[in-house]
Amino acid sequence: MTEDTSHKNIMVEVAYALPKQQLIIPVNVADGTTAEAAVIASGIIEKFPEIDLATNKLGIFGKLVKSDTVLRHLDRVEIYRPLIADPKEVRRQRAAEGKVMKKGGGSAEGEA
Repeated sequence: MTEDTSHKNIMVEVAYALPKQQLIIPVNVADGTTAEAAVIASGIIEKFPEIDLATNKLGIFGKLVKSDTVLRHLDRVEIYRPLIADPKEVRRQRAAEGKVMKKGGGSAEGEA
């Protein structure tokens, strides 16, 4: 007797976060499902129409992945929002304004 594994399903999560709201949706998908397919299957795009899979990057547990990455059981697909400000540019602007930063992010003024 052989086991038919062609219809095996896996459990994954699809996550999206805004500054004041985070949503994690558990999704039961077929083994072999891609990150993009899981996002679509989750229905999260209907809740957040600003998500555009052509521009939003995807990741699995904080690591960037391509949309066609095949998921494994218990993976969490994260949908990343574009950065509002480029961190490198913010540092350049601070330097141009003459603000000196110490380790830990506070101002270094008055230190010897």
